[in-house]
Amino acid sequence: MHFHSLSVKETLQVLNVNTKIGLSDAEAEKRLQKFGKNELETVKGKSLIARFFAQFSDFMIIVLICAALISFGVSVMQGEADYVDPIIIFAIIILNSILGVIQEAKAERSLEALKKMAAPNAIVLRNGKQCSIPSCNLVPGDVIFLDTGHYVPADARLISCTNLKVDESSLTGESHPVEKEADIVLKENTMLGDRKNMVPSSGIVTYGRGMAVVTSTGMHTEVGHIAKMIMQDDTPDTPLQKKLAKTGKVLGLAALAICIIIFLLGTIQGRGAFDMFMTSVSLAVAAIPEGLPAIVTIMLSLGVQRMAKKNAIIRKLPAVETLGSATFICSDKTGTLTQNVMTITEIASIQGIENEHKPFASRILEMAALCTNARMEDGMKEAIGEPTEKAIVMAAYRNHIDKAVLENHKPRVREIPFDSSRKLMTTAHKLKDGKYLIITKGAYDVLIKRCTHVDRDGQAIPCLHKEQAQLEHTCLAMTEKALRVLAVAYKITDRSINYMKDDALESDLTLLGLLGMIDPPREEVKAAVATCKAAGITPVMITGDHVSTACAIAKTLGILPPDSKELGAITGEELNRLSDKELQQNIYKYRVFARVSPTHKVRIVKALQKRGEVVAMTGDGVNDAPALKAADIGCAMGLSGTDVAKNAADMILADDNFATIVSAVKEGRGIYDNIRKSIHFLLSSNIGEILTIFIAILFGLPAPLAAVQLLWINLVTDSLPAISLGVEPAPDDIMLKKPVSQKKGMFADGLIFKIIFEGAMIGSLALIAYVKGGQTMCFAVLSLSQLFHAFNMRSEHSILKIGLFTNMKMVISFIVCTIMQVSVISIKSLASIFKVTPLCPDQWFTVFALSIVPIIIVELQKACNRGSSNN
Repeated sequence: MHFHSLSVKETLQVLNVNTKIGLSDAEAEKRLQKFGKNELETVKGKSLIARFFAQFSDFMIIVLICAALISFGVSVMQGEADYVDPIIIFAIIILNSILGVIQEAKAERSLEALKKMAAPNAIVLRNGKQCSIPSCNLVPGDVIFLDTGHYVPADARLISCTNLKVDESSLTGESHPVEKEADIVLKENTMLGDRKNMVPSSGIVTYGRGMAVVTSTGMHTEVGHIAKMIMQDDTPDTPLQKKLAKTGKVLGLAALAICIIIFLLGTIQGRGAFDMFMTSVSLAVAAIPEGLPAIVTIMLSLGVQRMAKKNAIIRKLPAVETLGSATFICSDKTGTLTQNVMTITEIASIQGIENEHKPFASRILEMAALCTNARMEDGMKEAIGEPTEKAIVMAAYRNHIDKAVLENHKPRVREIPFDSSRKLMTTAHKLKDGKYLIITKGAYDVLIKRCTHVDRDGQAIPCLHKEQAQLEHTCLAMTEKALRVLAVAYKITDRSINYMKDDALESDLTLLGLLGMIDPPREEVKAAVATCKAAGITPVMITGDHVSTACAIAKTLGILPPDSKELGAITGEELNRLSDKELQQNIYKYRVFARVSPTHKVRIVKALQKRGEVVAMTGDGVNDAPALKAADIGCAMGLSGTDVAKNAADMILADDNFATIVSAVKEGRGIYDNIRKSIHFLLSSNIGEILTIFIAILFGLPAPLAAVQLLWINLVTDSLPAISLGVEPAPDDIMLKKPVSQKKGMFADGLIFKIIFEGAMIGSLALIAYVKGGQTMCFAVLSLSQLFHAFNMRSEHSILKIGLFTNMKMVISFIVCTIMQVSVISIKSLASIFKVTPLCPDQWFTVFALSIVPIIIVELQKACNRGSSNN
């Protein structure tokens, strides 16, 4: 039910409860059985074994398993069981599965963090008496009591309240506490952040007290709806996962097709079925880069380590690369784009805006600070108290005004607390001459009616129409900048304040000036937004705050163009009137989404995804968690972020700095670039292996390579150089390029033709070696030519231009793999396992002469490309 649209009386009738007695224990137990515990449900996660076997669903892995089983089966049927090939294949498959399980995200952790946010106990009225009970035992209809510092234990409708303010920022994103009113009745479609007669579960009471009746518990609360969204929404596959899955399927099908072709060709030539089976298995092994999944995982892990040094902590490995593909960054405002600290940014007198460090600013800040209950924390540079009052005390502190010293000189003797209906707060202070200083602060439109004078240069002048017009003009100008305006007034009296009524204290005042405050943008965000735009990434603000405040911040940061007619803002209420299809059609018209709920945030993310965008979502509150999980990449704030947001995210920004995401995007793009280089290298090498075997069989020659030799090349001598490509630094201009399109395949931009050409070159060199010196020389050239070829993959530019030793890991990999390759041929015990014979010095010279050819050919190709591009 929409309890915010019912009066207090109607709410109590619907819930069948008396505010003087509350529920009886018997009735509470009955409702507990009906509605269940005031707790959040959890999804039963997959077992460890189920997660492990889920890793075997990849098509490439299935083909490999079949190859291993066939290899073993055929060797048994021939009477000589060969365990080496299947053991090596199964070892790499199991390693990949273990790595996959370790990196898998767990939605349960988000739900556990939500549970921790629940208040452990609640003050409730049962059987006519107040008592403290575990909040999990609350039921709809329970009458609860709220006081400053309390967590709100369940969603509730206020019955009565006194100066009640509730911090709902983790749920709504609004940067300052919401003033509550019990007696108002709202429309059914009132947004969550505007329901002033309700208090939501997980809210924190920052000021005042109240009595409320519980309307929803457990999964039926607003926090419960968030928990449900976290449980129901699956994290989408990353662009890399999609492309690798597609690549794996293509390679797997290609391997099967090659096996069938070779088997049929061998049968036509009259070769034995068993021999052709073994040859087909060898080709399957050659076609599939077995080490690719492990190499990608290792490259992502290396990226994670580099990003951690730059304050970006990655929770889910594929997120590293996804950042590089991001086309939209949907950012929460409060605490992400802004500092989440209310700050006084403008001070005004009757004469207009004043400098914060001039004498007038000191006068108004002194008086405003005296009229607050906030204070500076001992030994710290932070204030404690309600956000608006903290802003005043911190502004005074920046002007070298110590509130504690002020209070010693002008002790407070009376206070009229802030009241949401009066919108004023007044304090009275005794001066040394025996007179009293009365200070009132509050809403300008209310306070000006109680003022008879205005302060001009320390002199009180009558507040006439001209003066009011000047003040209203200044106030309006401040409001248009989305500033929260607070007026400060005073008077000095020699009357005894103990006998003065409240109205008398707050009348005949002199308006001193205006204070304008806002949750200001982070200093570094404007430059980060500009960098995002240059990189082809569109930043969008999604917030629970008011549209005027959101637009002002968005314009300051460059998210929303100042006078654009094409791009604008939309509120949650307007979003409710749009269907999902209409939102999807119009999604590019908006750069600011204000007064939105968690459900809206998810709708916005999904609408962008349906238009083909790769969406990054940043945020720090509970309200951000479902959208963080639904986005392609969720980025939570590490310092101010809630545990719920962190556990739902793929990446955590340790310094809460939006700008950190820019360096993370650059790293992600570099990693995608390097993964593509590795795939280029591995597949061109594998095609070389396929052509070597295919052409040899086509011309009736014996199989030039055994399955164990192919596995050695693919898993050992290929893998280290491929991993070394993963640490190649990103090009300087990578953030001036557009994001890689999801529609763009892994082999776009002519990569497939390069792979085929380079594969044919490697295969030809291996066949020359086979014809000249037999299987061992073929094995040596195939392996070593690929090691030399790895240097070609480092850049589109000449190796002479980028420098041979600028990637020392590649040089070390080359040396290590060369020594390993020479060892398996030259050491007798290893030579017998790999079915090779030692080579003489002349043969080794021929091997190295053939192996270096790929560098010469590709360097000539790069030179031709440079020449054509210059022309």
